[in-house]
Amino acid sequence: MKILVIKGSPNKKGSSNLLADNFIKGATEAGHSVSEIDAAHADISPCVGCLNCGYEGECILHDDMDEFRDLIFDSDMLVFVTPLYYWGMTAQLKTLVDRFCSRNFSIQQRHFKSALLSVAYNSDDWTFDSLESHYDTLIRYLNLEDKGRILGYGCGTLSMTQYSKYPKEAYEFGKGL
Repeated sequence: MKILVIKGSPNKKGSSNLLADNFIKGATEAGHSVSEIDAAHADISPCVGCLNCGYEGECILHDDMDEFRDLIFDSDMLVFVTPLYYWGMTAQLKTLVDRFCSRNFSIQQRHFKSALLSVAYNSDDWTFDSLESHYDTLIRYLNLEDKGRILGYGCGTLSMTQYSKYPKEAYEFGKGL
């Protein structure tokens, strides 16, 4: 399977990217082909809502999404990776997701598999409710097949995450696909 890991953390050496790296290691060891997009450090402009694309056509914006669209459509699975920022995905990841607009119908018809990897400092039982609700809506709207999620509660720092159960869970998740 061809897996595309879409990282949304501005912190390249942060906790969510630690989960991503462990997931990638497991998936690669299982024989999957893995590519990555670092949305947080890419040149991606926000969707301007012009609808010139008609939800399925050429976007008027030309930036790294031109290359990323090819990576997306060359994949079987999209893995969304984000730290929890005010109970949602990072703005950088959301900007990339918003740009799906110009290939909306193609994404819906493709039936990609998907997964979510996230971390948060907070460890309350409701910590990920809003992010999961958004992700569940994306799954429904884009006809994605959710293969699972790793939600790292109490992972506010890299060391907190390193010594938690979540890196191993991310590795096992990738290995088990």
